[in-house]
Amino acid sequence: WQEIRDLKDKDEPLKVKILDANAGGLIAEVAGLSAFIPASQLSNDHYPKETEGDRAKMIDGLKKLIGEELSVKIINLNPRTSKLILSEREVETANIKGLLEKYKVGDVVSGIISGVASFGAFVRFANEPAIEGLIHISELDHRLIDSPKEVVNVGDLVQAKIVDIKDGRVSLSLKALKADPWDKVAEKYEAGATVEGKVHRFNPFGAFIELDPNIVGLIHVSEFGSIEELKRQLEAGKRYKFVIDSVKPQEKRIVLKLASKPTSPPAGLDGTVGAGGVESEEQVS
Repeated sequence: WQEIRDLKDKDEPLKVKILDANAGGLIAEVAGLSAFIPASQLSNDHYPKETEGDRAKMIDGLKKLIGEELSVKIINLNPRTSKLILSEREVETANIKGLLEKYKVGDVVSGIISGVASFGAFVRFANEPAIEGLIHISELDHRLIDSPKEVVNVGDLVQAKIVDIKDGRVSLSLKALKADPWDKVAEKYEAGATVEGKVHRFNPFGAFIELDPNIVGLIHVSEFGSIEELKRQLEAGKRYKFVIDSVKPQEKRIVLKLASKPTSPPAGLDGTVGAGGVESEEQVS
């Protein structure tokens, strides 16, 4: 263990051979001691991106690394519990920080979609293949999407805007380079107007209503008294008529009411959406 401590104190990369894998990560060996590399500590190249939370797919992806030699750093050790934790990401981050010095927030970069996960898409920089940024699902498009694959697929060439650089990680945006449909929403939608929309999906606050391909409104659960009653009266994928209660372009929010009130509103509810009714809901865009 003293040899391991000395290696950690040097804070230098060391090469290890991958001996085994499980759903949590990889098993290696350092100075004759068993070591663990959590999946979250793998480099962008080695982390199985398209597992979508599937345990079997994750294990299959990690097992492909058995026999490979990785460059890692020791990030945690405990002789009493025989715990030795390694990180490949620490080595990658140190290398990438230098490459990122020539980039800044606001820059537009070209790249290729290198992976797609449920939470977003990964982009490998065309000019610096060692750098891989992430476009969060909320930054892919102005419209509400259920999967990043509605917008991009692996191999697509894209241009994206850098929106954040922190600790060797780059956050990118596609929608920042697209015209914002909310800029002209007040010209198309106004309070009091009756509109038709399709129920996109439900959440604890109510239902998202697709008014057009780029604009989504919210009808609050308080219109119905409970989420169960809401789902009884509205069906995902079906179209209904609504009355616009308010339009707030800067907040990217349109609040809706049903064009016809529920037949038996619960006692104590008047079917209106109070000012604080949707304040805890994230912006809908």
